Amino acid sequence: MDKKQHITIFTTASLPWLTGTSVNPLFRAAYLAKDDNRKVTLVIPWLKLKDQEHVYPNNITFKYPSEQEKYVYQWLEERTGFRSSFTIRFYPGRFSLHKRSILALGDITEVIPDEEADIAVLEEPEHLTWYHHGKRWKVKFRLVIGVVHTNYLEYVRREKNGQLQAFLLKFVNSWVVNIYCHRVIRLSAATQDLPRSVVCNVHGVNPRFLDIGMKKRDEQQNGKQAFTKGAYYIGKMIWSKGYKELLKLLRDNQKELTGLEVDLYGSGEDSGQVQEAAKKLEIPVRVHSGRDHADPLFHDYKVFLNPSTTDVVCTTTAEALAMGKIVVCANHPSNDFFKQFPNCRTYDDKEGFIKETYKALQDEPAPLTDDQMHELSWEAATERFLKSANLDNVPAKKLTKKPSKLFVSTSLNLRRNLEDVSALIHFVGTGFLSTQPDEEQRKDVGLPVLLKKLSYPSRKWAFKD
Repeated sequence: MDKKQHITIFTTASLPWLTGTSVNPLFRAAYLAKDDNRKVTLVIPWLKLKDQEHVYPNNITFKYPSEQEKYVYQWLEERTGFRSSFTIRFYPGRFSLHKRSILALGDITEVIPDEEADIAVLEEPEHLTWYHHGKRWKVKFRLVIGVVHTNYLEYVRREKNGQLQAFLLKFVNSWVVNIYCHRVIRLSAATQDLPRSVVCNVHGVNPRFLDIGMKKRDEQQNGKQAFTKGAYYIGKMIWSKGYKELLKLLRDNQKELTGLEVDLYGSGEDSGQVQEAAKKLEIPVRVHSGRDHADPLFHDYKVFLNPSTTDVVCTTTAEALAMGKIVVCANHPSNDFFKQFPNCRTYDDKEGFIKETYKALQDEPAPLTDDQMHELSWEAATERFLKSANLDNVPAKKLTKKPSKLFVSTSLNLRRNLEDVSALIHFVGTGFLSTQPDEEQRKDVGLPVLLKKLSYPSRKWAFKD
């Protein structure tokens, strides 16, 4: 092609918050830009100091976006071993304690100048478009690809009036994704079906985990005992991240699991409750604070127990497999990708969990082959992404309406198709919910300060404690 494609990746979180939507889009940007065949920009949220103090671990905060940008590049280079060539930009965001996530403020498409807008990748497209009030993504960009990370329906089902919430959310998710995305990639079939979607795991693992796996393989091939510890689990310590399922399995099958010892590693809002529940068990379950999964502390564990069914594709499961461990996990759509690996053992019920756990503790993990390591890598994940996104078939140009105008000025003609009418309804509706960034945040991320403050009704309910 004569002109390089420019891929802009928007995501809902950023380092130093070690969550999937900060880490995986970062690696995606690095590996898409690695061969220099395309320009890549990663757009991440910029939070005020108060929100940074709540979200970021170990008292890490940043006074300016440039400081956070330097931190992100350094963290990435330490793990990939190469200097990345993609650009980082920021959009104004705010952390919602109620939703435990970051929400965008204002029209975040403004961050990309119109002349640079080409292909957009929306990491968590539902999340990024629920409250979007600004230019229509399909007008701004030639192609918009959504990558679905989170099983939101499973999370809301666990809340009060969960079935009703899930029913409504399922409709809203389909509605906004249909309006704003040309194509959608679902990481697994654990997510809801969405318009124009395909199922493909387009995530890889941090190269450090593959390095650990190679060392373990060498030890096995040299006749050394590569794994000297038993079973463990690591994850954010909230009940919905697998702890509820795991502790229930251990509690209900204590006699059958005599001799089993389990170490739990994590930090989170439910840490105290998890510790109390663990103390009540006859099985030794030791609860530790969260650590980096690549820490040498984890290298010698042989079995990773992960009964979670809220994940879409569990990052820690992929990391454990990359390190050469045996993984015992639920027979669930979120684990379909992992079933191709001999060290993945799935179960359907408590009897299966008991059987597979004991067998895993007795067996030696099968050494990873080169092909299996490649399948877990970000190189392979990038190949899958490019194929699923079908970037060779990009519309020649964006919608004919001038993208420098807000959508409301371009879509009043109701003779347009149903999608255009839906987009207009969404635009009007979000006008009652939208919150704009203040002058300070706009300056911080390089956006022009509005001469006249837009007066929209408050969206404080979305940020309630």
